[in-house]
Amino acid sequence: MLNSLDLEGRPEDTRIVVAMSGGVDSSVVAGLLKREGYDVVGVTLQLYDHGEAIHRKGACCAGQDIHDARDVAARLGIPHYVLDYESRFREAVIDRFAESYIAGETPVPCVACNQTVKFSDLLDTARNLGAQALATGHYVRSRLVNGHRAMYRPVDLDRDQSYFLFATTQDQLDFLRFPLGGLTKPETRAIARDLGLEVADKHDSQDICFVPQGKYADVIEKLKPEAAAAGDIVHVDGRVLGRHAGIIHFTVGQRKGLGVATGEPLFVIRLDAASRQVVVGPREALITHRLMLRDLNWIGGTSLDAEVDSGRMVFAKVRSSRPPQAAMIVRQDGRIAVELLDGEQGIAPGQACVLYDGPGDKARVLGGGFIEATASLGTSLAAE
Repeated sequence: MLNSLDLEGRPEDTRIVVAMSGGVDSSVVAGLLKREGYDVVGVTLQLYDHGEAIHRKGACCAGQDIHDARDVAARLGIPHYVLDYESRFREAVIDRFAESYIAGETPVPCVACNQTVKFSDLLDTARNLGAQALATGHYVRSRLVNGHRAMYRPVDLDRDQSYFLFATTQDQLDFLRFPLGGLTKPETRAIARDLGLEVADKHDSQDICFVPQGKYADVIEKLKPEAAAAGDIVHVDGRVLGRHAGIIHFTVGQRKGLGVATGEPLFVIRLDAASRQVVVGPREALITHRLMLRDLNWIGGTSLDAEVDSGRMVFAKVRSSRPPQAAMIVRQDGRIAVELLDGEQGIAPGQACVLYDGPGDKARVLGGGFIEATASLGTSLAAE
């Protein structure tokens, strides 16, 4: 007989580790599982110096959030541990983020954090604590399909976090549980109030936790002072329009703050780290139709090679804030690429491309990868 988490045994005989960030979502997960009778253990990760971040609004995994997680655990009557993952987080997430930006990419550090620190290191810790599963407050759903768990988009698509979880392996997914996938955010907050949790109305974190006020360049210059190397701002037609103080100050699709004027709206089309060039041009030059992916992770339940050979139609999400759009998985030069049927603007190397079997809330996450190169109609990936 399976319990509500699809595990053998009674809830009281089933230990579940809950990753508690100090926010309302993970707190409600702990509360719901405790109320069902599970043997719940809360674990909070200290990811960077909480002394520096204790008064920072919109951050997570540091300072006030650690205190909030501890208070919630006390309220629920569950054991709670704080683990120092600062060095691991810096190595696996912060340093990689800086290196990616210096290379002219637009990284997604939340994916790297889930991929390494949370769903690798923390998952091992949960197993060492004798847990049968690790539960988180992510808004995604999972269920058993042919003996393994499959990941799906949540009921509340405004809260969909599947974009940040595409790199989850099948082994990790089988051990993870996402109790909030069938709830909306207002319902989650209502449960928090019912449980008497003070975090019920706590604001959600907005910025990347180690980037205050979204100032990426400030963080990168602090970590890598040599990254702010000047270079040319070049039009796609080859004209040199001006100078810049470092490509780390620009992102693909950016329009404001370019520091040049030609009488036409200009956008950042691409960043060339080798030549330190910021390439700009008209909006239409931003349109991308084909993406080459690296570090591809496939959790679609079938053979990726078979899907590619059959010309599998999928839906691709190239930014967390944009809906999935119709696409096709193709093979190019022995590697996997994705063709966007309608094209998309402002796609940059380093971003994630996540693949689904449909566009709506019942869509299954098939996997995804990081964008290595892009191309528009009539050009090759190598040319970009």
